[in-house]
Amino acid sequence: MIKIDNITKSFGEKVVLNGVSGVFEKGKPNLLIGASGTGKSVLLKCIVGLVTPDKGEVFYDNRPFYASDRDVKTDIRREMGMLFQGGALFDSKTVEQNVMFPLDVLTKMPLDEKLDRVNFCLKRVSLENSNKKMPSEISGGMKKRVGIARAIVNNPNYLFCDEPNSGLDPQTSVLIDELIQDISEEFDITTIVVTHDMNSVMGIGEKILFIYKGQNLWVGTKNDITHSGVQELDDFIFANKVMRSLRQQE
Repeated sequence: MIKIDNITKSFGEKVVLNGVSGVFEKGKPNLLIGASGTGKSVLLKCIVGLVTPDKGEVFYDNRPFYASDRDVKTDIRREMGMLFQGGALFDSKTVEQNVMFPLDVLTKMPLDEKLDRVNFCLKRVSLENSNKKMPSEISGGMKKRVGIARAIVNNPNYLFCDEPNSGLDPQTSVLIDELIQDISEEFDITTIVVTHDMNSVMGIGEKILFIYKGQNLWVGTKNDITHSGVQELDDFIFANKVMRSLRQQE
């Protein structure tokens, strides 16, 4: 579980986050949604420690991140996995080398154990026998699956996904969403997904936080998002053609 308490962040005179609090639960995807520029990406960076908030705290299973010393922060970071928006694979490394990279950096695991773990993760994302391929030889969807394999190779307790469906076709996006959901449940990971894709929201949105002008304006699930009673959320979701179609069918 991850808990955020009163996260506040300004850049100059611009207040980007204004006292955001919330809880992200284990074993399910927790979605951060909101229009561009509302603060959700900055919030994610504050949660993982890439940006230091002006006020507030992030608790990882009751461990305060910002109030802790360097050793505790390092331990928490070792428990994180990241899926970046563009995949962020190393072009000069093979699929196998990309997935193995966190193990090379963070562990002293013997090579044979690293290979076993890499192969396990590649099989889990249905990319067995792709070890020696280069990123230039695989599709965008496959790159995202390699990114997921790399994110889970170190057995993380916390998984962060930044716009995982960016640049993907609808069918591949559904596969990536389902994979993120399955892995979160299977390994009991606290997963946070930043997205503006309403197909993802309606597909895997078991816990949703809506960020608006730097505040957490609404919390709920995909089952009640269309009846939130929050005008700003309605304006956001029904700007999407799929959601407009859903409303017309009700």
